[in-house]
Amino acid sequence: MKSRVRSTTVFGRVADGHIALAADGQVTVGDTIMKQGAAKVRELAGGRAVAGFAGGAADALALVERLESKLEAHSGNVRRAAVELAREWRTDRMLRRLEAMLLVGDPECLLVLSGNGDVIEPDDGIAAVGSGGSYALAAARALVRHTDLSPEEIARESLRVASEICIYTNDSIQLVSLP
Repeated sequence: MKSRVRSTTVFGRVADGHIALAADGQVTVGDTIMKQGAAKVRELAGGRAVAGFAGGAADALALVERLESKLEAHSGNVRRAAVELAREWRTDRMLRRLEAMLLVGDPECLLVLSGNGDVIEPDDGIAAVGSGGSYALAAARALVRHTDLSPEEIARESLRVASEICIYTNDSIQLVSLP
């Protein structure tokens, strides 16, 4: 039986031609915090797309590399690259063993990818993955309903809330955004 994946929090918000992805920096191995400032979000495709990951770092980095090559093959089309990666991830025997989740997007879309072949575009332009994902998601939905904060501000505040609740999430927040 697999143990529950305890990882990080990655949050994304897309609105009005802007996308912001934020992640905490904590790396946890078992019940020990090994690092405070890991980079889990990054720009891809020459700054036309962004991606963030939760789960095993080596697994996630391998997937981000594959996503980058899919983006190159599909002229930066995030939806097409995501579908191709998810299909390959689900069907390839070696990739199926990778334990991670990805958030990918551009200023027009935000997608959640998993090894089950899921490519989910949230209705409200808000998504989160990882151990603190549900906390960040709840905070973001409240902020979107009751404030006029930008996607970047929503991302930072949502991660801060998650870091106050989830023991696998810290407040060393890294943010990437595209216009």
